[in-house]
Amino acid sequence: MPLSPNPYAALKEAAQYVRLFRGKTFVVKVGGDVLAEPKIRKALCEQIALLWSFSIRVVVVHGGGAELDAVCEAMNIPVEKVAGRRVTSPEVLDAAKMVFAGQVHMDLLAELQASGVPAVGLTGLDAGLVKAHKRPPVAVVPDGATESQMVDFGLVGDIDTIDPHVLSHLLEGGFVPVVAPLSGGEDGAIYNTNADTIAASLATALGAEKLFFMLSVPGLLKDLKKASSLIPHATLEELAGFEAKGIISGGMRPKLTAVKTALQGGVPSAHLVSGLAPDALLAEVFTNEGSGTMIVPGIVPGLPVSAGTE
Repeated sequence: MPLSPNPYAALKEAAQYVRLFRGKTFVVKVGGDVLAEPKIRKALCEQIALLWSFSIRVVVVHGGGAELDAVCEAMNIPVEKVAGRRVTSPEVLDAAKMVFAGQVHMDLLAELQASGVPAVGLTGLDAGLVKAHKRPPVAVVPDGATESQMVDFGLVGDIDTIDPHVLSHLLEGGFVPVVAPLSGGEDGAIYNTNADTIAASLATALGAEKLFFMLSVPGLLKDLKKASSLIPHATLEELAGFEAKGIISGGMRPKLTAVKTALQGGVPSAHLVSGLAPDALLAEVFTNEGSGTMIVPGIVPGLPVSAGTE
């Protein structure tokens, strides 16, 4: 938050947003690369604790891709990704259960509890929260390619339904649900489901005010090598243009697909924010300037036009 000669100016600025968002629901998706470093995880949990203390209803969805890669490597399990999405063999799924519902999940819950947040851990299987079916082979254009190829992603679940009742009960009780990215089939099968996709689906089902993606980069960048190329605002139409220019690649592709899903499902805005920079989430919520990239369905009167439209 910018410094001011008046020590209360920043507080007054933040107060207008506190009043605006009190009682609203935020879904915060946290990547595994953000959670891997204890100091960074602690700082993020403290920011979430502040949101919760202002009576903002927070749902956290976490990934754990970096940790899953490390476990797979240690167990000599091949790691395969296409267009930023993981191919999940039976062996990878077993590793994902250990990572997503184990190490990463427990570390995040413990840190939230230490920050004073009454966090409750869940997976998509709890109370039928996320029902899915096995994804059939699909045509995908890999990064850097122009032609699509058929890809079998293995034991990856495509979402059929979201039943948010368990989340609603927890939120009403003042708890902060923390959801790991595993889903269940009607036949009892367990699937690895992209955490970005789950976050977008939960945000839509809950009527969330905002959806956040906490990243290892400042936001959506025109040039991945230059933090100064941050795009502060964008619309869905502009996203399509960025994709056509090849600006969107790798792990950013499923994130922006999730952004589209959420915005088209009625979520007013989605935000790509650094999970590494100090207090970036708070700056995005409580200041006029923000800190990352805010994406909205269309042009909002009074909102600056994206720098990416030049």
